[in-house]
Amino acid sequence: MILQSLVTYYESLEQKGKITSPGWCSAKVSFGLELSEEGELIRVIPLKESVERGKKMVEVPAIRRVPQMVARSSGVSANFLCDNSSYLLGIDNKGKPERSLECFEAAKEKHLEILEDVDSRAARAVTLYFKTWKPEKAMGHAALSEVLEEILAGGNLIFFVGDEFVQEDPAIKAAWETYSQQPGEGTEGICLVTGKQAEIARIHGTIKGVPGAQSSGAALVSFNAPAFESYGKEQSYNAPVSTYAAYAYTTALNYLLSDRDHMTLIGDTAVVYWAEDGEEAYNRTFSFMMEPTADNQEIVDGVFKNLAAGKAVDVDDVEESLSMDQKFYILGLSPNAARLSVRFFYQDSFGNILRHVKDHYDRLRIVRPAGDRMEYLGVWRLLSETVNKKSKDKKPAPNMAGSLYRAVISGSNYPESMYQAVIGRIRSEQDDSDSHSYKITRGRAAMIKAFLLKNRGGSEEEITMELNDNSNDVAYILGQEFAVLEAIQEDANPGINATIKDKYFNSACATPASIFPILFKLKNSHLRKMNQKGKEIYYEKMLGALQSKITEVPKRLNLDAQGRFILGYYHQTQKRYEKKSKEEV
Repeated sequence: MILQSLVTYYESLEQKGKITSPGWCSAKVSFGLELSEEGELIRVIPLKESVERGKKMVEVPAIRRVPQMVARSSGVSANFLCDNSSYLLGIDNKGKPERSLECFEAAKEKHLEILEDVDSRAARAVTLYFKTWKPEKAMGHAALSEVLEEILAGGNLIFFVGDEFVQEDPAIKAAWETYSQQPGEGTEGICLVTGKQAEIARIHGTIKGVPGAQSSGAALVSFNAPAFESYGKEQSYNAPVSTYAAYAYTTALNYLLSDRDHMTLIGDTAVVYWAEDGEEAYNRTFSFMMEPTADNQEIVDGVFKNLAAGKAVDVDDVEESLSMDQKFYILGLSPNAARLSVRFFYQDSFGNILRHVKDHYDRLRIVRPAGDRMEYLGVWRLLSETVNKKSKDKKPAPNMAGSLYRAVISGSNYPESMYQAVIGRIRSEQDDSDSHSYKITRGRAAMIKAFLLKNRGGSEEEITMELNDNSNDVAYILGQEFAVLEAIQEDANPGINATIKDKYFNSACATPASIFPILFKLKNSHLRKMNQKGKEIYYEKMLGALQSKITEVPKRLNLDAQGRFILGYYHQTQKRYEKKSKEEV
């Protein structure tokens, strides 16, 4: 299904003129080699472009449409009209001049073969170039001197003659398409993707743009060892995919990975998404729904309100409303040596996916601290709550990141590892005296609430957005009590640096029966120190009301109960801050 979906998407993009046709690809190009009509190298044209990356402007290679490049991991195999300095100049910085000469000779042979009968100025110039260029003299060529170091670093080069790039010359384009579409000598069979009889691809093109994978590209489909083969079939003949389908899916996937409007990085997982008809508005809408920013909270809210009301979902730059029946695909890929691992693949109607995302945000809804204007927390913000904020490596666990993303878009249960990571981070930061600003954040409390509602079938009447005074859950009530006891201590000791939370929270959350008697003894001394009768009565009544709901304090609380304890503490604490804010106003 993955390959079929990508081939269908490729065909939609091809009809819209957004993607290359068979025999062509998009490549990163750093320099153009300008040739005279006699094939002499006149100068080197820089093709890098300035783009904004974060707060900096950086120079990156330009994307150009060039003849389809070969997939090579070793050996000598030349590309046509677009390649590195080893093939087009016969030089590199790898200290192997013999191999560079071999690469140049391979490129020379290929170009002379394809351009032999082509009658155009550009074709004659390239032909003469390969016949007359002397690799042994290249290092001293005047045209290369200023940019020689950059060229040797390995960027792609293309040719420029007169007023156009050579690959755009009509006669050369026709010659290349004739050459590239020649019937192959490979095995024919039924393509698993198209269902048609066609030549089967022996190897598939590489996929570039997955962070952590090989920079030269990694394979989505490959068989490179006998252990992976069966029935005597070698390489990709094990999974018969036609050369057309292999080209189509690799081209479509490379297009998605090269466009930030189609790709999001979650941990080590590159997530790409697309609508079957190729309409860009769907993926842009999906992107900001999954990762809302402070600037688009109202837009996200508007989309969800229209969805709930059964109204059309509109976007600013599209005349027609987005169809909720449009097929939408989401694919998660992660690096695995020379291959790519599929973390998840999900397909559904765009409307159903948006509904799942809305349900997820509804489960996350929880009372926010004063000043918190982010109503919708994206997946990456949630994942950041599971990592040590003082650690150099702030990436979440790889498997958990992909699992959480899949759970949100599909409406399935959240990963157990997410819940365990949140509880574990809260517990570890209670033991860290330098982490007073972290601990039980709004994001962590929201994740606990969402997990208990979805995975444990919690009732929304019991597990609420804000303080639930009607709750009879012992763990939740104990969390409330702990928050009240902490408030008493802080009122008795204004400006105190460390409270009972820093010393007793973890043990109170896990083994309350052994800790709460200690806390109540401390409470008595705090109340005496406070020396304010009115406050004493207020706090005693509050604790009395909570205590009346508890018949027996549990010796131990399991992880689910610990989550409810944390929610009780968070809700009660936010209620206290809310009251304080109102009093200050």
